[in-house]
Amino acid sequence: MPEKPLHGGKLAAKALKEAGVEIVFTLAGGHIMPLYDGCIDEGIKVVDVRHEQAAVHAADAWARCNPGQIGVAVVTAGPGVTDGVTGIANAWRANSPILVIGGQGPFADLRRGSLQEMDHLGVVRPITKYCDAIYETKRIPEYIELGIRHAVSGVPGPSYLEIPMDIFMGSVEEEVAIPKIRTNPPRLSPDREEVRKAIDVLRDAERPMLMAGTSVKWSHASGDMNRFISETHIPTYTNGMGRGSVSPDSPEFLNRSRRAALAKIDVIILAGTLLDFRMRFGQTIPADAKIIQLDMEATLIGQNRQADVPLVGNLACSFDALLEEMKSQGIQFDFSSWRDELRGIENEAEAKVEANLNSDEVPIDPQRMCREVRDWLADLEGDPIVIGDGGDIVATAAKIIPVCSEGAWMDPGPLGTLGVGMPFALAAKLAHPDRPVVIVYGDGSFGFNGMEYDTAVRFGLPIIGIVGNDGAWGQMMRPQGALYGWDRLQGVLLNRSRYDKVVEALGGHGEYVTEPDALRPALARAVASGLPALINVEIRQDREFGGGIYV
Repeated sequence: MPEKPLHGGKLAAKALKEAGVEIVFTLAGGHIMPLYDGCIDEGIKVVDVRHEQAAVHAADAWARCNPGQIGVAVVTAGPGVTDGVTGIANAWRANSPILVIGGQGPFADLRRGSLQEMDHLGVVRPITKYCDAIYETKRIPEYIELGIRHAVSGVPGPSYLEIPMDIFMGSVEEEVAIPKIRTNPPRLSPDREEVRKAIDVLRDAERPMLMAGTSVKWSHASGDMNRFISETHIPTYTNGMGRGSVSPDSPEFLNRSRRAALAKIDVIILAGTLLDFRMRFGQTIPADAKIIQLDMEATLIGQNRQADVPLVGNLACSFDALLEEMKSQGIQFDFSSWRDELRGIENEAEAKVEANLNSDEVPIDPQRMCREVRDWLADLEGDPIVIGDGGDIVATAAKIIPVCSEGAWMDPGPLGTLGVGMPFALAAKLAHPDRPVVIVYGDGSFGFNGMEYDTAVRFGLPIIGIVGNDGAWGQMMRPQGALYGWDRLQGVLLNRSRYDKVVEALGGHGEYVTEPDALRPALARAVASGLPALINVEIRQDREFGGGIYV
C-alpha cells in the first residue's frame, strides 16, 4: 500500500513526470485542479495562460522546440475544451505530438446535465490520433502512456484524454505502477529494394531537386539529409517545418528559384513534403518527372500524385539507406552544374527585390520593415527564434528573414491558424531562455491572443513582438476589392490601433514606429527594457496584387 492514498491528479503528474514532461500549459478550472496539486509534488511547472487556445498552441510549440518531448495542455470541461479545439486542430495538421487532458463532469452524474458537461470526445475525435475517457482512477497512468504512445508513433499528432471530476479527485489505496513511457518511438527503415530503385532513378537524372518538409523535423533527419545533399550536390528547397533543416550557408540550399527549378526538373525527392496546397497538389511537377517520396507512413505516399519510388520509414533511416546503397554500388552523384544554374537564377531574383528592401517611403514599405528586422536579428547573440503570426507580413518575412537553424522559425503550419504568436513564443522562451524570441505579427493576428502578453509579464519572459500595422486584413481585402469593387469592402478594414499601448498597460514595453529609420533604435530599446515588448510599425497598405507584400 502507498504511505497515504493518492488522488488522480497525483497519479497523472507521476505519469507525466515519467514521460519527461517539464511544463504543462493550462487555464484554471475546477474540473482539473487535482493535477495542479500533483504537479507541485513532481516539480512540473504550471504555466497558466489567458485562453485555452493559447494553452494548446503553447503545448504544440513546446513539442516543436524540444525534439523527443511531448507538449501537454490541460483544459477544463465544456468551453475549456471547445476553446482549445483550434489548438488541437492546428497540431493535427502540423503533426505536433501533444497530449491534451480535458476535464468533464463527474462520472457518477454522466448524462444528467452536470456543469459544463458535453460530448468532448465527439468534438475532438476527427482531429486527434487518439481520444478516450478514463473511468477508473487507478488507470490514469495507463491511459496517459497510451495517449502519449499514439501521439508520438508514426506521423505524430495530438492525443486527447478526458478525466471526469470524480475520477480525477478519487483516491487509490493500493500501489499503482507507473508505466515506462517512451516519447521516441522505434525508427523504421525503408524497404531495401525501393532504396535500390531510388538510386536507379537518380542514376538517370540530370536535373533533380529535393524538397525538405515537416517529416524531416519529426524524424530528426536533418543530419543524415544534409550528408546526402552534400555528397550529391542536389539543389534543395525547404517548406513547412523543414525550414532551417538546411543551413542558408549550404551551397545546395536555394530559396528564390523554386518555380524555375520545378519547370525543368526530371526528378524530385519529396522528403517529408506533402503535395498539398503549398505544392499546388502536385500540379507544379512536370508530368514526365519522376517522384521519389520519403515519408513516415505509407498513407502519406502518393497523395494527389503517384510516387514512382516510395521510401516509407523514418527519414533519417531512409537517407542513411540511400547513402549506404550509393557506397555499396560505388556510385557518386554530382549535380553541381545544375545547382549552379539555379544559383544564377537565385542571384538575379535577390537583386530584383533589393530596391524595395531599402525603400525610405512612409508609411513604411513592408519589405523594408522585414529587412530591418533581418539585419537586427543578425546582430543578436544566441540564435534567435522567430515566430510568424499573420498573413501578408509573414509571407514577406519568410522570404526575407533567413532561417539559420532547425526550429529557428515557427509558424502555424498548413491550417493557417492566426493567434499562434505569443503562445508559441511563451513555449519557445521557456524552452530556450537564453535565446531571443521574436514574433512577426500582422495587426489582425495580434487581436487573437495579444492578451498573452499578460502571461509573458507574469512569468518574466522578455519576448519581442513586431506588428506590421496596415489597418487591414490584407489578404482578404485585395481579392474582395478586385472582385467586387473597392467601394464595396466589408469586414476587411481595421483601425491603425495602438497595440503598443495595450502591451504597456499589461506591464510590458511598447513603441510606435512610423518611419523606417526609427525601427532599429526602437528594437534596441525593447531589448534593453528587459520586458515583454511590442513594436507597432505603421506600414503601407497595399491594394494591388503584385505590390510590395503580395509577390
